[in-house]
Amino acid sequence: MLIRSLILLSLLFAQIAIAQTTQKPLRVAIAGLSHAHVHEILNRLKRPGLELVGIYETDRNRAATLSKQYGFDMALVSPDLKAMLEKTKPEAVLDFGPINTHVTTVKVAAPMGINIMVEKPLATKYTDAVDMAALARKHKVQLLTNYETTWYGSNHHAYAVAHTDKAIGDIRKIVVHDGHEGPKEIGCNPEFLAWLTDPVGNGAGALFDFGCYGANLSTWLMQGQKPLSVEAVTKQIKPDVYPKVDDDATILLNYPKAQSIIQASWNWPFSRKDMEVYGQTGYVNTIDGTRMRIRLKGEKAEKAVEVPQSEAPATDPFTYLSKLLHNEIKPDALTSLENNLIVVQILDAARESAKTGRAVMLK
Repeated sequence: MLIRSLILLSLLFAQIAIAQTTQKPLRVAIAGLSHAHVHEILNRLKRPGLELVGIYETDRNRAATLSKQYGFDMALVSPDLKAMLEKTKPEAVLDFGPINTHVTTVKVAAPMGINIMVEKPLATKYTDAVDMAALARKHKVQLLTNYETTWYGSNHHAYAVAHTDKAIGDIRKIVVHDGHEGPKEIGCNPEFLAWLTDPVGNGAGALFDFGCYGANLSTWLMQGQKPLSVEAVTKQIKPDVYPKVDDDATILLNYPKAQSIIQASWNWPFSRKDMEVYGQTGYVNTIDGTRMRIRLKGEKAEKAVEVPQSEAPATDPFTYLSKLLHNEIKPDALTSLENNLIVVQILDAARESAKTGRAVMLK
């Protein structure tokens, strides 16, 4: 009986292995090559699972540079987004262009039944985000937003401690730190820097570039609850480097029984993406993608915890997208349209608050 069971188990594993190797790769197209994060998808194409079928880019020099670096055929590159999508018929298009052009990509791709993943944040204006959501829902396509922190095992473990285990009581305060020394200081490519430091292309400076992480994580930890109000203070610490936009921002989200403080900056001495979550009876602090500090009720000191990356929904956004569209995993809240509509509403309100000096009440 045992031998028979082992044989059946071996056959099952063999069938799973065959299914994995015969699964068709996800056909994807790229919209825009200016974002520095485009290197992630171009590197990912070296592994199985994705097939690049087309690229929309109007800057031939940028396309040629990346073609030499990664070996893709320049025949894939088109200056016309709609024509490229009509010709290649991808299952998904990945947007690596300016944030304010995300809405154009959705307007073109969604009516064709093409799923869309954009780099954070979803949009520069809440009205654009609402229009994008309406199109995605009407045409029944996925509209996802990618954040690096979605793939941190530590963040998902922190959520589990707070909500699955209910180990720290009701959340009272969230503090999120995100940013680096500055996009120019860390050597961002000039095509990226041009719109990242432009209030139209990016929506703002550090306020949007890194404030979106805290808005995304706070909305998730508060389980989709909108804050009652949003306040923000921005600064131009380096106006000679970033004359058009803020380079430092602090956002305060006011909830009925909690608050979130988001510290977004292009002035940190080092790159950081960490957060603190305080409850009635304990706290959990993330240090990076895998390391954490936790202290619970009754404990005399905090303890260091290291969690595997596997606690996140996938190792990277492209593996997640492929598995999601192939119905192998359930949707994750951090990339979801519902969460990111609230994120853009928060950022829109934060920009207004920083401009007027007053708190903005959310509807």
